[in-house]
Amino acid sequence: MKTTENKNNTRKKLLLLLPELVIVVMCIAFLIYAEQYYYADELAYDALKSDESVTVEQMEYGWFFDGPSKTDALIFYPGGKVEETAYAPLLHRMAKQGMDVCLIRMPFRLAVFGEDKADQIMKQYNYEKWYIGGHSLGGAMAASYAAEHPTQLSGVFMLAAYPTKTLDENINAVIIYGSEDGVLNMSKLEESKRYLPKNSKICVIEGGNHGQFGNYGKQDGDGDADITGTEQQQRTVEWIMMNK
Repeated sequence: MKTTENKNNTRKKLLLLLPELVIVVMCIAFLIYAEQYYYADELAYDALKSDESVTVEQMEYGWFFDGPSKTDALIFYPGGKVEETAYAPLLHRMAKQGMDVCLIRMPFRLAVFGEDKADQIMKQYNYEKWYIGGHSLGGAMAASYAAEHPTQLSGVFMLAAYPTKTLDENINAVIIYGSEDGVLNMSKLEESKRYLPKNSKICVIEGGNHGQFGNYGKQDGDGDADITGTEQQQRTVEWIMMNK
């Protein structure tokens, strides 16, 4: 009799603990997922070094690329599950061309957990014009932030990304993607045009793909680029500087 009662009590305790066990398992699974990401390559680490044109400084929020600009700055959200430093070559080049950049380190390398990171950045520096942008998931989250803070920003740059919320007509919106992109959902990109301001620009980099906006190697499912990463990034900087 006591044995049966003990078994029943044990079952009840296990049932009570089951939701907590499920949460623990889900958390472990997520952490394992988040730790599988794309690493920056050697060229990216080289771009984290200061030179005569750009001072690169590691900050609490990520990295600051301080070039000749005194008026314009870009807040950049990295792509999902990509080491943020992979974008150093692109952003170093951009700072050199006249747009200082704050590169944000995202929780779990997923910008969906840090959409509002731009808030603290704009309080920290004193620029006349603020822009926000990002790559892939980071670009989508940057666009989402821009939709919620239209008066604080002069423009939003989406690299291989698109908006999911309506952007204010007064904000300058630019989408840039490669013609060989095998990751970007083109049908959703087409659908997203209804969220764009009338004077938005969509720029296609012929020969570019999804991953070459950063320096982290070939991304799963991506197309083969017909141009180098350096070329793709240089054209990206040119498009941004022309359309800011």
